[in-house]
Amino acid sequence: MTHADAINSPDTSPLGKASAYPDAYDPSLLFPIPRQPKRDELGLTGTLPFFGVDIWNAYEVSWLNQRGKPQIAIATFMIQADSPNIIESKSFKLYLNSFNQTRLDDQQALVALLQKDLSAAAGAGVQVTLTEPGAFSALQMGELGGMLLDRLDIEVVDHHPNPSLLSANHDEATVEETLLSHLLKSNCPVTGQPDWGSVQIHYVGAPINQEALLKYLIGFREHNEFHEQCVERIFVDVLRQCRPQKLAVYARYTRRGGLDINPWRSNFSAARAPSNLRNARQ
Repeated sequence: MTHADAINSPDTSPLGKASAYPDAYDPSLLFPIPRQPKRDELGLTGTLPFFGVDIWNAYEVSWLNQRGKPQIAIATFMIQADSPNIIESKSFKLYLNSFNQTRLDDQQALVALLQKDLSAAAGAGVQVTLTEPGAFSALQMGELGGMLLDRLDIEVVDHHPNPSLLSANHDEATVEETLLSHLLKSNCPVTGQPDWGSVQIHYVGAPINQEALLKYLIGFREHNEFHEQCVERIFVDVLRQCRPQKLAVYARYTRRGGLDINPWRSNFSAARAPSNLRNARQ
């Protein structure tokens, strides 16, 4: 049993508690939470029905050079979905802040520490990329593609996810389509703070009932789960209820505390990791 398995849960995380903001590098601030208990809720034991990645972007990364001059960068972290742990986001921010008054030789020294510490917390290798200020102008923005579900005029009576709403017409020919909604909202399981996002669902299979899918997605509005767990719940519910041959679910959440989290899950090998383009709300 790992340290995270023994004591780490949302209730024992730094969330919702007063925190001192450290001014010295401290990797012990990172708070891993095992993925498996939430996957157990979904009936996911043994081989996972998906692979994927959690793409984190950090916009408030700073440290000092050896002469005490502040340095800044935008960081991207790629955490594989099969890693044993997620990293609680407030602890992630506190950890990044611990570099603010830390002197380092160069960017490579920072990347080496980030990779070492985050990989230890996640329980698997984490890819780290830094974008220097000189390259900021090359960064692009973009919106998720797909047929917009939000155009549908529906009545919603339940703001909790109800997988029984989901259906597909298996009497019709197989389709390949991408569906999109900007109406995803879930809540932090500890503080209740809202998490706003856009979700893209790409599938091959019997046509999914779009009105029912939109009602289901809006059903997360009063649901309390971390970003990664919400996306896995959406994936599993659509897979079980609609039985597509291929499925990929990607969510882009707005940032909080200088961090945005963007989970992607897929079950077909031809699917490439999605673009990390920042959307308008991020």
